[in-house]
Amino acid sequence: MPPTHAEAVEALEMLYAHWLYVRANYLAPPVQVLANVCIVMFMVQSVDRLVLVLGCFWIKFRRLRPVAAVGFGGEADAENGGVDEYPMVLLQIPMCNEREVYRQSIAAICVQDWPRERMLVQVLDDSDDMDVQNLVKAEVQKWQQKGVRILYRHRLIRTGYKAGNLKSAMSCDYIKDYEFVAIFDADFQPAPDFLKKTVPHFMGNDDLGLVQARWAFVNKDENLLTRLQNINLSFHFEVEQQVNGIFINFFGFNGTAGVWRIKALEQSGGWLERTTVEDMDIAVRAHLAGWKFIYLNDVKCLCELPESYEAYKKQQHRWHSGPMQLFRLCFVDILRSKVSFLKKMNLIFLFFLLRKLVLPFYSFTLFCIILPTTMFLPEAHLPAWVVCYVPGIMSLVSVLPSPQSFPFIVPYLLFENTMSVTKFNAMVSGLFKLGSSYEWIVTKKLGRSSEPDLVAFVEKEQQQQALHRAASESELKGLEMMMGKKKEKKRRNRMYRKEMALSLLLLTAAARSLLAAQGIHFYFLLFQGVAFLAVGLDLIGEQVS
Repeated sequence: MPPTHAEAVEALEMLYAHWLYVRANYLAPPVQVLANVCIVMFMVQSVDRLVLVLGCFWIKFRRLRPVAAVGFGGEADAENGGVDEYPMVLLQIPMCNEREVYRQSIAAICVQDWPRERMLVQVLDDSDDMDVQNLVKAEVQKWQQKGVRILYRHRLIRTGYKAGNLKSAMSCDYIKDYEFVAIFDADFQPAPDFLKKTVPHFMGNDDLGLVQARWAFVNKDENLLTRLQNINLSFHFEVEQQVNGIFINFFGFNGTAGVWRIKALEQSGGWLERTTVEDMDIAVRAHLAGWKFIYLNDVKCLCELPESYEAYKKQQHRWHSGPMQLFRLCFVDILRSKVSFLKKMNLIFLFFLLRKLVLPFYSFTLFCIILPTTMFLPEAHLPAWVVCYVPGIMSLVSVLPSPQSFPFIVPYLLFENTMSVTKFNAMVSGLFKLGSSYEWIVTKKLGRSSEPDLVAFVEKEQQQQALHRAASESELKGLEMMMGKKKEKKRRNRMYRKEMALSLLLLTAAARSLLAAQGIHFYFLLFQGVAFLAVGLDLIGEQVS
């Protein structure tokens, strides 16, 4: 006999009461504990960020900056026979299928204001595209004919990605004749005085291993994605790199736009292929070996930001999985090293754990998982100051180094939470040696030029300017005609499943919070859900060809 209506209602009420009991006693407590742990992490990381900003203000107030003991003159030196005073410098341009940008980087480096007999340019081409190889070779030959000491190198066995490329280049016999090596990725365009502003800092400073310059972006205003990246990287260079460089003489090498003392590279073990962050790897090993670093915030090197979400996502995955690989590999070496206890603690707890592991963990867990979960488990709660006020303050702090970006504070906050999915996945894959942590994909570039691009900054030298303007269109015309133009693929929007799934979760939680009349939580969940939806539908940045 089927149950009566009253019996059915009573059964449902008992079931609901049982659910409330389980929810209150078994589900909510662990969620609240995890939330509290993440809140503590969030506050510690926020304090760290505020301390860095205060350090930056102190640097500005006291006008602290590295000052070179000596300098190198211009034409007067050459006229007086002072060329021998210039140290021998090797300039390396590692590249791989960089069709869009190889020309401008080679040109910028070949017109360095440095005696030609005291510098050698190595174009380290790992391209597997024969068309690109031929184009790069022709560009190198053109500059050779103009008297520039430049060599083209191509590896037949392309192992180790960029680290393997650099390691191979440093094995040449003639390297022993050089004292310093400047490294530039293929989209970087150093100004002609780059070497004159960086190399003098090594003179009379024998324990200095690295001089790092700041990146400046030719396409920072191209779209919303590049504007948000500019906020992040402006804070990284203006605040993090500058403060660490001034106060502890250590920071992560940015992989490009830096000059190394070759002796420091050799004594630190050279380039290793064990991670996808060879730049951070060599920096940590050099620091443990006792070498000091200098960061020059006023020396800027033009480069390009990824303009598509696909390219940016792959870049960020590599940047966040690599440090966790490295931490696993060098943790014991840090403990056994002869550096001071404070330097060991800085490396382990600040450099690696807080800024590379804790940040993506709490950002993803707290705002993308716990917050929407609390809408369905009201016994667990996140206060409004955690959801809105502190993140807002931290976003404001992050925008300080790029004041023109103030209108983008809210999009920046939402986008950073959206990117926490990629960063969290990368962190986990690097920490637990998952397959994706060993992927090294060259970031797609479009070959953007700045307003005062290369043609402008070589104007004072008419012959070099003519060289630069001639770059290829006439000389390589036959080669390009022979290759033929490749059909351009139609641009299309991708769909990112993880972002779409989180968008559904957040928007559902927003609807639930609206029913519960939780104002702040509702607006945050709504906007964050829309942000995930926009990213999931690939509506931010350029579409991938």
